[in-house]
Amino acid sequence: GNSSSHAPHKAVAGRPHQHDVCHDEDDFECDEVAILLPKDQETLVEWEPQNLEEASISEMYRSIKIPTHGNWWTKMSKFIGPGFLVAVGYMDPGNWMTDIAAGSMFDYSLLFVVLMSSVIAMFLQALSLRLGMVTRRDIAQHCRDHYPRWAVTFLWVTAEIAIMACDLAEVIGSAVALKLLFNIPLVWGVLITALDVIVLLVLSGRNMRWIEGIILTLMLTIIACFAVDLWIAKPDGLKIVEGTFWPDFDIITNSSKLYLSVGIMGATIMPHNLYLHSSIVQSRDTPLHVEGMRESLLFATIDSSVSLTLAFFVNAAILILAAATFHRSGHPEVASLDTAYTILADVLGTRAASALFGVALLASGQQSTITGTMAGQIVMEGFITWSLRPEVRRLVTRLAAVLPAAAMVVFSGDDAVNSLLVLSQVVLSFQLPFVIFPLVQFSSDPGLMGEFANSRGTKVLAYLCAVLVVALNVILVVQTFAGDGS
Repeated sequence: GNSSSHAPHKAVAGRPHQHDVCHDEDDFECDEVAILLPKDQETLVEWEPQNLEEASISEMYRSIKIPTHGNWWTKMSKFIGPGFLVAVGYMDPGNWMTDIAAGSMFDYSLLFVVLMSSVIAMFLQALSLRLGMVTRRDIAQHCRDHYPRWAVTFLWVTAEIAIMACDLAEVIGSAVALKLLFNIPLVWGVLITALDVIVLLVLSGRNMRWIEGIILTLMLTIIACFAVDLWIAKPDGLKIVEGTFWPDFDIITNSSKLYLSVGIMGATIMPHNLYLHSSIVQSRDTPLHVEGMRESLLFATIDSSVSLTLAFFVNAAILILAAATFHRSGHPEVASLDTAYTILADVLGTRAASALFGVALLASGQQSTITGTMAGQIVMEGFITWSLRPEVRRLVTRLAAVLPAAAMVVFSGDDAVNSLLVLSQVVLSFQLPFVIFPLVQFSSDPGLMGEFANSRGTKVLAYLCAVLVVALNVILVVQTFAGDGS
């Protein structure tokens, strides 16, 4: 085709831009697919980073080619991956604590809360991926572009604290799993988990698909472990359906129920995941015209929603397992991972049940550390443009989590672990509004998003979600410090 009619592209370092969206030069005649957006609507072409250094996670930017021809599944398969990386944060060890406590105390009645949290999470992640894909900037970069210096610094610091808190939960989760499975003392466990992620990330180097593969394997491990455990525990199917779809209205009046509900919500919707998602979707080399973008957004949203549905099943499974074993056998007070592990074997009469629980916990901690570290990189580069070498930055992120965890365990003994986990979830809740409000603001702005900006309905819904999440978190914090939830 004749490509002189196109707006000139700015070349991304090391990769000339396609004039249309065809990559298989040898296979097909490259045909002009829909026109590029006119120049005055600076959206798709204009928003390409001037050079690769400006891109979000530059080593992966547009690294995965999207075929322009081929059937629906061929294209869809190229978009599978980022959703799994995001779903990981929805089943990290912090979630386990709240789900176990909820199931052992209140049977199946809080499943509805798990469902609602997952639906809100799907909605917010979809906004995040749209923002990243259309504007080719992640949330952190947008904050830097649009907010005054003090606000950017404040947001950066809170985001880093949230990532440390999150990392803390993951380090502790993995360490507890090592202690349960292999009797490794917690302090050593904490130090071992610091090493694993360095090994992994140095190995994976540049290939996004490789990381996505590891995560998927770990995730399937977790799902398999719980499937077997549930099969042994034989939960009550009718009660599950009832608990999932029929809300329990005494949540408002029962303070410990409310506390756990807010905990579930705070543990489910993770601030760093929104940063992460807006960045990693940019690893796909999406077309630069409206039609192609629309299709890409559809594929990415399917990937995200399916992955988060899997995460919902894992969270529900943890709660159901707790209800079917601990609640049923009269252990309503199970609130720590250790006790859960021990009682599980007693109640179900087999060591295998506990072993599977431990393996799933280890996998959960491992996969969350990988994505948490990626999020750390995105936040640091996005807010303050520090570009440390990936290995160095990952080392810094890890140490920030490992040192406090190790110190706590050394000074206050193994019992400190559960209060640390709960604390990490509260810190995460605090950070949520600071990422949700900018996300809704930017994704609703037609100046940034062109015709992909949120509709009025979506905007209202998004702000409602944001206000709900913030209100619940305020309640949680007040209760945590008033101490009536424990």
